[in-house]
Amino acid sequence: MPPEPPVSRRDWLAVGAAVLGAFMAVLDIQITNASLRDITGALGATTDEGSWISLGYLLPEIVMIPLSGWLAQVFGLRRFFLGNVALFLLFSVACAQAWDLASMTAFRVAQGATGGTMIPLAFTMILSKLPPSKRPIGFALFGVSAVFAPAIGPTVGGYLTDNFGWPSIFYLNLLPGVFMYAALARALDPAPFRRDLLQGADWAGILAMASGLGCLTFFLEEGNRKDWFGSQEIVWTFWIALVSLLAFIVIELRSPNPFINLRLLSRRGFLVGSIINFVVGAALYGSIYLLPLYLGQMQGYSALQIGETLLWMGLPQLPMMPLASRLTQRVDNRLLVGFGLCFFAFSCYLTGQMDRDVGDLQLRLPLAIRALGFPFVIVAITNIATAGIEQEQIASASGLFNMLRNLGGSVGIAVLGSLLTQREHFHSNHLGEAISLFSAATDERLTQLTSRFVALGYDAVTAGRMALGAIDQTVRGQAFFLAYGDCFKMLAFGLLACVLLVPFCRKPTGPADPAAAH
Repeated sequence: MPPEPPVSRRDWLAVGAAVLGAFMAVLDIQITNASLRDITGALGATTDEGSWISLGYLLPEIVMIPLSGWLAQVFGLRRFFLGNVALFLLFSVACAQAWDLASMTAFRVAQGATGGTMIPLAFTMILSKLPPSKRPIGFALFGVSAVFAPAIGPTVGGYLTDNFGWPSIFYLNLLPGVFMYAALARALDPAPFRRDLLQGADWAGILAMASGLGCLTFFLEEGNRKDWFGSQEIVWTFWIALVSLLAFIVIELRSPNPFINLRLLSRRGFLVGSIINFVVGAALYGSIYLLPLYLGQMQGYSALQIGETLLWMGLPQLPMMPLASRLTQRVDNRLLVGFGLCFFAFSCYLTGQMDRDVGDLQLRLPLAIRALGFPFVIVAITNIATAGIEQEQIASASGLFNMLRNLGGSVGIAVLGSLLTQREHFHSNHLGEAISLFSAATDERLTQLTSRFVALGYDAVTAGRMALGAIDQTVRGQAFFLAYGDCFKMLAFGLLACVLLVPFCRKPTGPADPAAAH
């Protein structure tokens, strides 16, 4: 095998700037969550209407992830990347200047469309600019964007909103964005505009993919809030998503010039790696969804306190990423994936053992365990999935792999939201059956509570009703603790199931023979 060419400073600059873009794009998904109440209040919108501030970003982002590789080929990587960075910064400023919900939603849609391109393009840059021996370093850097950005998003958003007002969360993009633009302008070479790709474009496949992924994301994000199939709107989006995605698969498999090559999923390493990536995405974003809910609802934490707790999910991973990168070059990557999945699963299981005493201090151990294992998963599974990918298939591999991780996050959040509600009802009914008004213990507790309310100045009848209400609240509170525990245990079992898939992966053996593509 011929020696690998050295990596120039320009190539490292391009990779570093592109990863910074992916970090910013992922951060902008989470950073608004801690500030939604302030934003909706300033724009005169309700909490339900405010969901479009997040949804408006997610819908175009998931569509642009698989589409970006083809568009970069059409317009040229340098022109396309720089154009999207400039538009992303422009629409970030526009979001900060929004005057009502409609304008904010429109600007967030545009911001999501431009930000969504940065995630797969960073991945593409790693695969195209770095030789196989250096890619684990790039994947480690990329892993920071996938893990660290969601973890610090609520913290940064809460801090900036409390101290400088909610528009500052959008202005935050300007300084790193200007640096990224300058770095990419220096590091990337111009490429010609490919008009021929537009003339023979797979427009039917693109339309089917866009409508399918957009409707599926809406279905997953809004289904729980709208009572799933109890809402006609959700029913319609489900059927449109199902028909469109089936049409997309058929079109891409039959098209002589598909805009994204689904046949990559016939390769065992890429298929198994993508499945694990999907489940890891569900566990990553699902746990980031559950923990703030738990800390806010059950422990009464403020947005800033929640963010400080979530830092333990991200900060310890920073020193682990370089170690994971180095070990992937010396240890069988399948062993590292299994090790990381077991640690991640154990972390979720420990988090599931929660009660009223579990807060920031008690969560640090499971979050630290997760931080020890997750970098090995994200770097090693990316190595396994992308081993042997030909140069001309990099754009398709990047789009599919990143789309599946983000889609896994949406599925995980939707499933966990429904599971939390169902398990709370189950535990409430089960605990309620154990409480009888004819029980001596229940009667004693009711008497104590009634006496306490009477001492506060309430009459006996009102105090009795309040005592019953207090017991009901206690039962529901305990039911929620148990329901949160069930959700985290489900994540643990899902991750352990992925361990069973690891032996089906092939050990990464290096780059594909260029002739294999022909």
